[in-house]
Amino acid sequence: MHPAAGLVGAYLLGSIPAAYIAGRVVKGIDLRQHGSGNLGATNVYRVLGGRVAAAVLLFDAAKGALPVVLLPRLLPSDRPLVWAIAYGVAAIAGHVRSVFLLWKGGGKGVATAAGVFAALVPVPALVAVAVWALVLWASGYVSLASLGAAAVLPIAVGALLGPVSPLFYLALLVGAFVFWTHRANIGRLRRGDEHRFGRRATAPAAPNVPPPDAPSDGPRAAEP
Repeated sequence: MHPAAGLVGAYLLGSIPAAYIAGRVVKGIDLRQHGSGNLGATNVYRVLGGRVAAAVLLFDAAKGALPVVLLPRLLPSDRPLVWAIAYGVAAIAGHVRSVFLLWKGGGKGVATAAGVFAALVPVPALVAVAVWALVLWASGYVSLASLGAAAVLPIAVGALLGPVSPLFYLALLVGAFVFWTHRANIGRLRRGDEHRFGRRATAPAAPNVPPPDAPSDGPRAAEP
């Protein structure tokens, strides 16, 4: 296999919009027009529920892991790590800017990036996931948890492999990219109006106001 073909394959795999497909299949809706409008597992949870969100999360992570694990084995190259990194980056790019959605309205890349690093450096990836879970439990904000994981990942990779490893620079690059894709969330966190995890998107309830000519439940006061 030519290395460039692997890049195309990784990008196309990353471009498969699991959240969009789930919205169409489960409810016949475009998730980009519901909830936060993001095609990530968090918005899937808000709109479609936990089981569908878990399936989307696993699929998005697999989109990052599989190209890194499988495609370098098909190359006649003696630099499999370099190409594994390139394929991981291509998968993340596909998730964020999907060709199947005409490059509009993808996810933020966190789950796919987690899959990439789980395949490349499992221990630092587990550390980042643990930080993500701890911050989510303490704060209730998925965005803050994702930012915390993105910040700690380069530290964990650097502590394990040293700052000269190309994976350390990849972790820095992906961490900065996650901060960039969450720039709107950062603004909402600073203003205090970011959504907390666990609040499902529901239609607003109709006000419980009786019509003007509705009879009263109790006796009317006597008029003077």
